[in-house]
Amino acid sequence: MSFCCGASMIGTKGTLKHIRTQIHNVPILFCPVCHRIEVHYLVENEYEILAEYAHGDGAPEVDFVEYVDGKDHLLHDNCVNHEGEEPMDIVRSQIDMALDLLGVAKSISDAEWEDQLMKRLKMLSVRRDKLKNKKASKHM
Repeated sequence: MSFCCGASMIGTKGTLKHIRTQIHNVPILFCPVCHRIEVHYLVENEYEILAEYAHGDGAPEVDFVEYVDGKDHLLHDNCVNHEGEEPMDIVRSQIDMALDLLGVAKSISDAEWEDQLMKRLKMLSVRRDKLKNKKASKHM
């Protein structure tokens, strides 16, 4: 599993900009708490090579899947959540995981970790409430 600030990251594909070149369909991991994005570790080297060549050629944009293949089936095996899931299900899963980790942090008396998890839970609760409000406003 890939983690960022204690939350498990969501596997998806996205467009990243390298200098002046946009690279589409890059396998990325996205943190639902702090919104950090990173290139999936299984394709980091391929991404860096493609980005440098594309920039060197002056290409304004390239499609990652046209140049790199073979690992797609492995990319999100270590992700707890994926982009296609319902946002509310993702948030609930993240809250459940943070609560489980909070129990572990308390059992080993790790106050710093507990504080981090409480901050994460507050952020996830705000996100959950926004999703609930959005859903409620659609039904009106």
